[in-house]
Amino acid sequence: MKITAQSVTTQVISTADTCPELLPARTELLRGAAEKSIFAVLADLVKARLTTMVVITTLVGFYAGSTAPVDLIIMIHAVVGTALVACGAAALNQLLEKELDAKMRRTETRPLPSGKLSPDAVLMIGAGLSVAGLIYLALGVNHLTSFLGAVTLASYLFVYTPLKRKTTLNTAIGAIPGAIPPLMGWTAARGEVSVGGWALFAILFLWQLPHFMAIAWLYREDYARGGFAMLPVVDLEGKRTGSVAISYALGLIPISLCPSLFGISGIIYFMGALLLGLGFLFCAIQFARTMTEQKARQLFFASIIYLPVLLGLLVLDKVK
Repeated sequence: MKITAQSVTTQVISTADTCPELLPARTELLRGAAEKSIFAVLADLVKARLTTMVVITTLVGFYAGSTAPVDLIIMIHAVVGTALVACGAAALNQLLEKELDAKMRRTETRPLPSGKLSPDAVLMIGAGLSVAGLIYLALGVNHLTSFLGAVTLASYLFVYTPLKRKTTLNTAIGAIPGAIPPLMGWTAARGEVSVGGWALFAILFLWQLPHFMAIAWLYREDYARGGFAMLPVVDLEGKRTGSVAISYALGLIPISLCPSLFGISGIIYFMGALLLGLGFLFCAIQFARTMTEQKARQLFFASIIYLPVLLGLLVLDKVK
């Protein structure tokens, strides 16, 4: 298990209320958050790690959809435009959820709750990046990819974000905009939505549910404090949460084989995807059987190993 400064910070902040001995440490951590550089603040605002994943999945979608030779200029335009939209969406999402973020220990150090940025500044940054990204995609790539970017932005901000407080189905609904970036990469390369692009979309869609069930189970008390209608918040015993993780991990196995079946990748990818899928399913089953935080962490780490390895195999074993 990899221990990072951020993971330690989140753990201390999250447990300080129930452990008085940690209150001084929590105060110190919050003070440290207030002293972040402007670059660190902006990285938090645009959710740099999430945006990096968006960029990677867009790249993979573009490469998978390309016929040799790869058009590097269009690829760069697609990545830049998609990254701009993703950054803008992340900033506007934090603007919409600023009051809720202030209630949660894992998000109270974000730029708005911590007072590092004003709502007006975040609005200008978020709207500016989003509009710039959509225009950039339309002019530098094609109108279809820009349209998919607009669908991603609108569904993320105006469907998924408000539903997070209203229904436990929000995770499945939010997985739709989360799965569109590789499809955008595909359309950037091919100029059309076709079966290969939908396969990449489906892989990312199904992967997100076990991934986020593990996260939501680990932070269910924090989500409850923030007023989010996450499934683990209402599913106290975890039966439905575990079932969702298993169901989507199981469904991911045949879907993940589709790139080989559609002639996008070869036998190495096929075998690797099958083994990865079985391992991911095993972790989901272990999680559902015990519903312990240890198994939730194992499922979480399995998910963040699964996706990059799967995408790497797809790139390495692409049929030219």
